[in-house]
Amino acid sequence: MAAKFEVYVDKAGEYRFRLKAANGQNILASEGYKQRASAINGIQSVQTNAPDDNRYERKQTTSGKHIFNLKAANGQIIGTSETYESAASREKGIESVKKNAPLAPVVDL
Repeated sequence: MAAKFEVYVDKAGEYRFRLKAANGQNILASEGYKQRASAINGIQSVQTNAPDDNRYERKQTTSGKHIFNLKAANGQIIGTSETYESAASREKGIESVKKNAPLAPVVDL
């Protein structure tokens, strides 16, 4: 299975997307959008910004876990990672987004 973006409707009726790695693990998730077209625009922004390391905000949670946000050129967060146990694991997640997002197909669920 190759990496892919999944577009779905959440419990609140909003459109969201997630980037899934080839192993089926979620590596990036979006905020909620009112319209599917806005979620697709978000995916296109991820595809554009993913290769640029400067677009990644690396953070540590209060519980000591590690996450990252992918930001657009205007600073807006366009995707948030899952939590990672270590900074090294987080870096692997970032590398996976850089590698997979630009060419990942979009699948509607």
